Amino acid sequence: MPPNIEHQNNENIIWHSHHIDKNFRASQKKQKPCVMWFTGLSGAGKSTVAGALESRLAEMGYHTYLLDGDNVRHGLCQDLGFSKEDRRENIRRVGEVAKLMTDAGLIVLSAFISPYRYERQLVRDLLPEGEFLEVFVDTPLAECEKRDPKGLYKKARAGEIKQFTGIDSQYQVPEQPEIHLQAGGVSVFELVERCLLSLNERQIIHLHS
Repeated sequence: MPPNIEHQNNENIIWHSHHIDKNFRASQKKQKPCVMWFTGLSGAGKSTVAGALESRLAEMGYHTYLLDGDNVRHGLCQDLGFSKEDRRENIRRVGEVAKLMTDAGLIVLSAFISPYRYERQLVRDLLPEGEFLEVFVDTPLAECEKRDPKGLYKKARAGEIKQFTGIDSQYQVPEQPEIHLQAGGVSVFELVERCLLSLNERQIIHLHS
């Protein structure tokens, strides 16, 4: 946001620019900041792949932070439920936090179902061109149900959970994700390698041959 623009709801709140900026923080860390937004059905493997990728990046000396869908509801979004409005607010808050973290020069990995395209576009629009990478963890519904690590699909099928994504609530498949991980039957190691190659191609990281 440019300096001295008044907040839309309060004329006494203005944006302050500081001497230490995003470019300095990124150059200090020798990396290009971005948000990798992992989206997919519950049980698709979003958190697993994002966590494994973060471990690899950390081993390589890169500075990262992983925002996990369950974790943020323990604090930042603990006041939100699962209505459509609350889900949208959950994503909006996470997007704003991710934006602040890229300003700190970090590579941010986020793992959220985020079933609606407009939600994901909301976060994309917060960031400069090229800094939002949509990562579609494309695991078939049947495989996600088979895994069902939290037993949520079983509850949804029994009618104990309403508006569950993939069962009685829609998941809108990404139309042009930056990274498309066809994850059914593919090892986590291979999926992480695909992510690393994509980051290298975008010069966010540098892989040494």
